[in-house]
Amino acid sequence: MKRDAFLARVRERGEYHDHAEALRISEAVLGVLSSRITGGEAKDLASQLPAPLDAALLKGTTEAAESFGVNEFLRRVAELTGARPRTAEWDAGAVLSTLAEAVSGGEFNQLLTQLPSGYAAMFGEPELSG
Repeated sequence: MKRDAFLARVRERGEYHDHAEALRISEAVLGVLSSRITGGEAKDLASQLPAPLDAALLKGTTEAAESFGVNEFLRRVAELTGARPRTAEWDAGAVLSTLAEAVSGGEFNQLLTQLPSGYAAMFGEPELSG
């Protein structure tokens, strides 16, 4: 998926004012995601995304993934975007459901194996939540 298509989809889902806002939210959500997955997985995901979205996944990655749940994920997104927790949930859903469509099915499955089932709903896959 090309940059403009990714951001257009995020903008539509998140009901953002413009591409700049969609980009800012996307970079924040992808940055938090990168700390929750291994460095290798972040690199694999980044290889399937256009610039500058790929850089958001690679910025500050380490080989080891941090372990935190959905609530902490949303707290971190809210902190980065200056949003309320409910808005951060909306933002994460807009970006992560677009990410799920933008990468290959195999890559998406590898990503989900690194996350607890509670994350699946943010990717638009609530049936995978346990």
